[in-house]
Amino acid sequence: MEPFVPQLVYIEPKALEYPLGKELKEKFEKMGIEIRETTSHNQVRGIPGDNEFQQYRNAKSTLVVGIRRTLKFDTSKPSAEYAIPLATGCMGHCHYCYLQTTLGSKPYIRTYVNLEDIFEQADKYMKEREPEITRFEAACTSDIVGIDHLTHSLKKTIEYMGQTEFGQLRFVTKYHHVDHLLDAKHNGRTRFRFSVNSRYVIKNFEPGTSSFDERLEAARKVAKADYPLGFIVAPIYMHDDWQEGYYELFERLSKSLEGVNLDDLTFELIQHRFTKPAKKVIEKRYPKTKLEMDETKRKYKWGRYGIGKYVYQNEDANDIETTIRRYIHEFFPNAEVQYFT
Repeated sequence: MEPFVPQLVYIEPKALEYPLGKELKEKFEKMGIEIRETTSHNQVRGIPGDNEFQQYRNAKSTLVVGIRRTLKFDTSKPSAEYAIPLATGCMGHCHYCYLQTTLGSKPYIRTYVNLEDIFEQADKYMKEREPEITRFEAACTSDIVGIDHLTHSLKKTIEYMGQTEFGQLRFVTKYHHVDHLLDAKHNGRTRFRFSVNSRYVIKNFEPGTSSFDERLEAARKVAKADYPLGFIVAPIYMHDDWQEGYYELFERLSKSLEGVNLDDLTFELIQHRFTKPAKKVIEKRYPKTKLEMDETKRKYKWGRYGIGKYVYQNEDANDIETTIRRYIHEFFPNAEVQYFT
């Protein structure tokens, strides 16, 4: 898969007051990409398209260069203490993604150029918690690796965190464009995680992302660069022959990581879930999706902010957890495993 290149770029005028803003404008001009001005990254208008469906597709290939004005970091439990805001939005078209509803009418990709301000705020959070470690998640609202070959914001953040005493960085990706990150001075303070899944899930629900083999190749590179390595299996989805599909996943994963130091390997497991608003958006944007979202087959579970979600029934959820844990123990007996419903 080729690295992401935006078809259209919007830039906030004040973003050009920052070195990264100037650098990106010059880069996109040299690439011959159309550049437009916007007063705010939250007020982008005029994305091409004759209807909402076309505008959505075009928005996913639109990059907005802006300033992060809200510097209060969101919490990111249980993954980390805080979400560090480097970017918002993703070029992938994963049918199940929670960003479908989180971003609502703003599915375009945003990158923030005022990194010094963001790092200063991260410093404050770390000082508040000293001497405890403060973990920052960089992929709550984006797949930051997917655009970092253009911005290098993630690389700067990795090296910033590598110089701290009480900070740690973590992020997850479905993209394999990691070569520019391999020489970053991370000092073991950044956990690099890859999202993996069964062949069925990747084929049917993850268009616009790197292939499974590309992700595995990237994981080997990352491990050899001495990054702490992890994998997220999400969503775990009960498709036909799902047990065989997930067994093959871990078997292939194990073979691909032969010869790699796996002493600090982690797995995070998340079962498939959806909300009523998400279902409406997904069916509108991906009308031919095979994603099963039948409320009668699920259990309703209250979520954050009073918005409930539909998860697997207890028997199915227990079957998923028991099965996947058994597979991981067979191939990666020393790995740390966390399971989330």
